[in-house]
Amino acid sequence: MSAAPVRIRPAEPGDATALAAAVTRIRAYMKPWEPYRDERYYTPEGQAERLADGGVRWFAVDGERIVGCATLAGIALGPLRSASLGYWVDPEYAGRGLATALTEAACRGAHEELGLHRIEAGTRLDNHASQRVLAKSGFTPIGTAPGFLHIDGEWRDHHLFQRLLHDDPPPGFPGSRLVNGDRA
Repeated sequence: MSAAPVRIRPAEPGDATALAAAVTRIRAYMKPWEPYRDERYYTPEGQAERLADGGVRWFAVDGERIVGCATLAGIALGPLRSASLGYWVDPEYAGRGLATALTEAACRGAHEELGLHRIEAGTRLDNHASQRVLAKSGFTPIGTAPGFLHIDGEWRDHHLFQRLLHDDPPPGFPGSRLVNGDRA
């Protein structure tokens, strides 16, 4: 760990090698919370593909080391204007508020940069730490989805949460104050 504070920043295309090192470093820790990943996922090439997959990411970085990530995936525009949030923090950095800071950065970017209305997130029923992060970040529970994701070798039930970011109509709709995600 460096003496400088951990900072949150947007992902960059050149982050693939550092991201591969991070996901490899936390691989065993993440096993109960993640879907199956093939070996390519843990390579710089696999992470370069991931960085180009249409998701939007923010990293927690300690010096040049990536120690956390928040991802907005499944971004839908038009009248839905929504995305799904996922995040992780290196266990060495757990308990410092980084997951909450990453979640807040993703929500701020979703609203200010993408003009999204809603963010959703799901947690395994037993992931109480993640549920606390979502609650601290203004997410509210909306239900439980049986067999929602195939995680750690089984279809797992998940609690679902959402955060509404604003009530403005989508860009281009009458009365909208948003232009391509930006306030007019």
